[in-house]
Amino acid sequence: MDIRYVNPFIESFASVMPQLGFGSVTKGNLSAKERELVSSGVIVVVGIVGSIKGNVVYVINMESAKKIASQMMMGMPVNELDDMAKSALSELTNMLTANAATFFSQLDIPIDISTPTLLHGENVSVEMSSNKVLCIQLLADGIPVDINISFEK
Repeated sequence: MDIRYVNPFIESFASVMPQLGFGSVTKGNLSAKERELVSSGVIVVVGIVGSIKGNVVYVINMESAKKIASQMMMGMPVNELDDMAKSALSELTNMLTANAATFFSQLDIPIDISTPTLLHGENVSVEMSSNKVLCIQLLADGIPVDINISFEK
């Protein structure tokens, strides 16, 4: 995968998360994954079309998802993943992916994004759009978010 397709997501996370009140944004692990992702927690799928086609899948474990949703809702406690928390997490991924689209446009790579689809549970399986999936773990105040990126040739 072309590294130019990864950097917009890193730049977006570094730009958006501080606006939501997170003080520290750091990079975690970088790994390659298979086409079929099996994850537990909150999984949000966003499609990408335009000059490049594919999808991005955000994976957040349940406790981390509650912490992020709480931060987005001005510190309101989130004890369970209710509709308000799900909405906040969907909006976060929408903001992150839309911001990445802006960074792509600065590289003369115009893209459009789909509405986020949020799934949650144990051992949720998601089929990516290509066999090559790159996973970047990014952390906001130590809270990990895995961003799985897959683009078709």
